[in-house]
Amino acid sequence: MSKPHLLLLLWLIWCCNVVVFFLQADATFVSNDTTGISFEMFHMHSPELKTQEISLGTPKCRLDRFMQLLENDNARRTMLSSHRLGQRRMMIQSPTAEIPLRSGASVGHGVFYVSFRIGSPHPQKFVLVADTASDLTWMNCKLLCKGCPEFNFSSGRVFQAKDSPSFQTIPCGGKTCQEDLVQSFALPDCPTPDTPCLYNYSYYGDRSASGVFANETVTVGLHGHHKIVLYHVLFGCTESSRLPPPFPDGVMGLGFSSISFAMRLADMFGNKFSYCLVDHLSPSNLNNYLSFGEPQHSKPQKMQYTELILHNSDVFYWVNVSGISVGDKMLNIPPETWNITNGGGAIIDSGTTLTLLAEAAYAAVMDAFIGTLTKFKKVEMPVTEFCFEATGFQESSVPNFVIHFADGAKLEPLVKSYIIDAADGIKCLGFQPPQKGDISIIGNIMQQGHYWEFDIGRSKLGFGPSSCILTNPKD
Repeated sequence: MSKPHLLLLLWLIWCCNVVVFFLQADATFVSNDTTGISFEMFHMHSPELKTQEISLGTPKCRLDRFMQLLENDNARRTMLSSHRLGQRRMMIQSPTAEIPLRSGASVGHGVFYVSFRIGSPHPQKFVLVADTASDLTWMNCKLLCKGCPEFNFSSGRVFQAKDSPSFQTIPCGGKTCQEDLVQSFALPDCPTPDTPCLYNYSYYGDRSASGVFANETVTVGLHGHHKIVLYHVLFGCTESSRLPPPFPDGVMGLGFSSISFAMRLADMFGNKFSYCLVDHLSPSNLNNYLSFGEPQHSKPQKMQYTELILHNSDVFYWVNVSGISVGDKMLNIPPETWNITNGGGAIIDSGTTLTLLAEAAYAAVMDAFIGTLTKFKKVEMPVTEFCFEATGFQESSVPNFVIHFADGAKLEPLVKSYIIDAADGIKCLGFQPPQKGDISIIGNIMQQGHYWEFDIGRSKLGFGPSSCILTNPKD
């Protein structure tokens, strides 16, 4: 390249405020100020979504909202319980990055949302579910091609593949489709080697997303108000979805997997990502965030770390729970409840609302709490097993609920994370009863008011109390 042309290129990059990441082969360029990427997170019931040209059906009252969350949790739990274990995968550490988020409520298979820009030369913007229990990033997508699924969407924005010259489908006859994507619901249909690689990504029951695997350009913002352009990012061009309304534009897969968008960014920025969830009932102007690398804000001073158990046979983030205490008393829960290798264990999940406890743990926890709430009038509601009239209720009278991890770390959630406001004047114990074969799931309401760091390189989960307010959020 001649010197004038080089100077022109450098000037264009500077003027456009874009830091380009060349991710093909071994060519990578990272700016010195790329300390983090921050995605803004927001709730399904947040007014933010009204400005996103998408209608997700705001519930008429708090009880309607709560029922909607429970319905989504119940649909999701079957899929989560069906996964089993495998071997741990190791990853290599590298630099850091971050992205902002806002608080929200569950829809379909997720609770919190992020803005996502994909395509070129003019990136198209979408609202995606941030889901730590799935790995495929996909959005509603229109691609008219032979052998592709029929286009079928009733709501949400749609990625127009024809408007992006960087869009490339993955051929079904290649190694990527035949070997690498087999575990990600790639279909065997391959009438010709160049036919797009099809998928039917199952979430639970008959609820799934169908489309073609493709590579595309993704644009994300950095802390220093620059942007990075990621090339050849694997995503799902979904042309047909059986996921129930209300539903956003798609899903950002944050699970532990070689095709996960989270692993792609984590590998570039310190091999870690984090998020912080404000109270799901807090005002919509309070921001959540999803960060890659070092966060834009300060970490909590009282951080604790526990082992993050990673397996290449599923996408979940498993934690090694040793027990639960209510008040100062350790509950009598059989150790096999937490034994991951024998079908038990617990995961931490951003897409499940209430905390789900396996049978023995659920029974012990409910017994411990109900005994302390007998003075309140019980209310029969189709929400959780125990609800009561909240007149005279004070959080200070409720015994502390603590999840103990095998290496000594302890999660002490806020009282409002397990005594839930279900309706006006009504509170409920925020635990879901189990079904046969259920694993335990630490849901996002139990996680609220805390900062969570998924350190993939060290196989550590860090957490600590936080207000979760992000300064100067950028999406």
